[in-house]
Amino acid sequence: MLGEKKLIHLFPDFKDLVEPSGIDLPLDEIFVQKSEGSLLDNEKNLPDIEKIEGPIYTLKPHTAYLATIDRKIKIPKSHTMLYLPRSTLLRSFVSVQTAVGDPGFYGTLMFMIYNHGEFDYKIKKGDRIAQGVVFEVDGSGEYSGSYQEEE
Repeated sequence: MLGEKKLIHLFPDFKDLVEPSGIDLPLDEIFVQKSEGSLLDNEKNLPDIEKIEGPIYTLKPHTAYLATIDRKIKIPKSHTMLYLPRSTLLRSFVSVQTAVGDPGFYGTLMFMIYNHGEFDYKIKKGDRIAQGVVFEVDGSGEYSGSYQEEE
């Protein structure tokens, strides 16, 4: 795991969000699902989504949402990033579900947020919802999947 100095060097666009062991990731937009999706024989059929109006979002109980982070990220080719939820959300019965950030990925991070509680939960654009923890990876390839964006 990398510390503050190395993180600032590798992720200068996130300098103001670097913590002792990771990078805080602020909320940008939230979306709800509007159609079904599927993954059959590795064929992706992503559901249609609709943006919720902000900047303050109300997460309904027992409901899943997709959330984007407020800036694009570029993960260096020799590193990987794991994403963990902020503890304030967990203490409020809200989880953030994530995937691995592969070496060489560039683009918009999208996480699932789920309100497990019995009550509405309010969150504002710019609030920190997750923290990215970065590790060096020896002998790795580079991400070339369908979510890669142009630099």
